[in-house]
Amino acid sequence: MYDLTIIGGGPAGVAAGVYASRKQLKTLFITSEWGGQSVVSTDIQNWIGTKSIDGQELATNLRQHLEAYADGFVDIVDNTLVEKIEKNESGFSITTNKQTKFETKTVLITSGSRRRQLPAQGASEFEHKGLTYCASCDGPLFAGQDVAVIGGGNAGFETAAQLLAYTKSVTLLQHGDSYKADPVTVEKVLAHPNMTGILNANVTKVSGDKFVNSLTYQNTSGEEVELAVTGIFIEIGMIPNTEYLSGVINLDEYNRVKIDPWTQKTETPGIWAAGDCTNVHYHQNNIAAGDAVRALEDIYVTLKTR
Repeated sequence: MYDLTIIGGGPAGVAAGVYASRKQLKTLFITSEWGGQSVVSTDIQNWIGTKSIDGQELATNLRQHLEAYADGFVDIVDNTLVEKIEKNESGFSITTNKQTKFETKTVLITSGSRRRQLPAQGASEFEHKGLTYCASCDGPLFAGQDVAVIGGGNAGFETAAQLLAYTKSVTLLQHGDSYKADPVTVEKVLAHPNMTGILNANVTKVSGDKFVNSLTYQNTSGEEVELAVTGIFIEIGMIPNTEYLSGVINLDEYNRVKIDPWTQKTETPGIWAAGDCTNVHYHQNNIAAGDAVRALEDIYVTLKTR
């Protein structure tokens, strides 16, 4: 019987794992991979304390940090997916895709999310070659350039506002006939002289040589329009990695875990959650790590003093 099981090997899970070890909680750490979404980024400039780091190197550093403190307290099970969590009298039973089952008093969900991919010709070919799903990671690399943002929700407009600080121009394309972002945000961002918004734009193709140099979209008339850009930022939604939580945790309309932001507790007693799988407003590596530490502190207090 473990005191705690942490599910997920990104910044949130590893931060919680390090703290769990330091607090000497008997912990099980299960992950299918290390590093989270940023593992695919080639130049992360906003991981605090590090000027610049490759996503693969970040994943390696996270793993090594946890392993350095794990001995005797944290049992690491990697390359493994959790398939089911079930409530029982003593806590929870966790079943993996390797048909292993573990018993635990508490659970911390840090399984993250994945980006909804752009369904356009050339999108996968030019990923990380001008097309990116992480503006906070890669945006400054496009200073002084003409770029596009795909997606008209709050995330799309917030990304556009960020990019306007250093790019030459930003064109935002929304596939529908209206923007989904808050009206005040839409008005403010579109008022910028270097900003253009295009509705009813269905992106069909991403083109380039070694790197992106244009995208093609179809307008309401069915006409194909080519737009010259050297950077494309995709903000068409996230898919939380929460499929395995059905029946044990209440999820919101986007399948994110609903939490109390003061404690990271879910609506299921004994289960906490942190990071990109939760219904918090902003999703970033540093935020995920901090939220996981908050969760771990509350888990420790719950286990040891209540």
